[in-house]
Amino acid sequence: MSSIARYLVLQGAEVYGYDKTPSAVISSLQALGITVVFDSSVDALPTAVLSKQTLIVYTPAIPKNHPQFNFYINQGNDVVKRAALLGDLTRGTICLAVAGTHGKTTTTAILTHLFEQSKASYTAFIGGVFQDSKTNMMSRGNVYTIVEADEFDRSFFHLKPTIACVTSIDADHLDIYEDADSLSEAYRNFAAQVKDTLIVEKALPLDGVTFSVSENADFYVDQIKPVSTGVYFNLHTPNAVLKNQFFNQLGKHNLSNALAALVMANKAGLSLEELTKNLATFPGVERRLQVLIDQKNRVLIDDYAHHPTEIKAVFETLKLSFPEDKKCVVFQPHLFSRTRDFMEDFASVLSLFDRVILLEIYPARELPIPGISAQALMNKIKGTSVELVSKKELGDLLTNVNERIIAILGAGDIGAEVVGLKHKLMLHEIT
Repeated sequence: MSSIARYLVLQGAEVYGYDKTPSAVISSLQALGITVVFDSSVDALPTAVLSKQTLIVYTPAIPKNHPQFNFYINQGNDVVKRAALLGDLTRGTICLAVAGTHGKTTTTAILTHLFEQSKASYTAFIGGVFQDSKTNMMSRGNVYTIVEADEFDRSFFHLKPTIACVTSIDADHLDIYEDADSLSEAYRNFAAQVKDTLIVEKALPLDGVTFSVSENADFYVDQIKPVSTGVYFNLHTPNAVLKNQFFNQLGKHNLSNALAALVMANKAGLSLEELTKNLATFPGVERRLQVLIDQKNRVLIDDYAHHPTEIKAVFETLKLSFPEDKKCVVFQPHLFSRTRDFMEDFASVLSLFDRVILLEIYPARELPIPGISAQALMNKIKGTSVELVSKKELGDLLTNVNERIIAILGAGDIGAEVVGLKHKLMLHEIT
């Protein structure tokens, strides 16, 4: 939503907004001149937005009983979902859309970086913030648009991309989809909307140009050699082999994201040689395997991982990058329904860490589900040290953690705590 707000300001629109709580992203929008209110009452709305001519854009996170939302519905304003507006903004462009249960934001950000380095005319809407520029929207024209195709609430059906990729299909959002089969069907229907080229991870049951980091495909990598600053690899394409290439991020899953972005950009007409060169300078995305502290006695990693598959990818990356070090994970479960649906899988993957620190479930849009709690998850984690703490207790606890590696994971408001935790840990190391 915030990337669309940035774009609309760039186009000269007057933009106003509501959010439940302040954040760094909100502060950056306010710096652009966007008025944001945090009170959900109609009385809190600025006079300028009370008109029936005001276009209202909302996300599924807004409850249907929200006072401001209902005010506009009853007044007869045009009210559209964020995904519908995003679809409208891509009309008349060469749209590149990134879909998949995992890796959408990182792949979209890498694709954006590749286009930025190419000097092509493009606008990109990204679900995360670049570590260097601190933005989630970049624009230098509108020949191409680069977007995330989100499966949540079937939002990606609003897109009609020219080129699309599917990075992965894994059971998730089962509060929206009845089961994994319904989710897979949704991806097949999305694939049918792609106008030109569909790019898919080789193992997926979809037809298209294939890519892989683990087996032969139309585009694949081998001779993967991890180092402390990233990974070296050989790239195989239908027409060439490019040896000893470098991508500056950790993790095999991130290399897969980079390969997906590279194939998309190449199919859009960008030079393969330039693309591989520019993978080495990707600035990274906040909260995606972001290294916040890298010192002799302490490494602090921050990641958005909120699904068992994503947590497993983080663990495997840390195991490969820091094989001799003990690893502690701080995990804030996201959604009661997701915790219920993947309780056993969460317990299994968290048990891989040497120490587990759990926070209470972040509910987001949901009400509690009887019997589903962080305590219930804690009771299922076996074979490792595990404890349940409050966010208020977390800072003091982490300063006394013996494990060198600390990974903070979750899609909830734990992300807002990370900067403070980093400063507390660094101060503790100094003293």
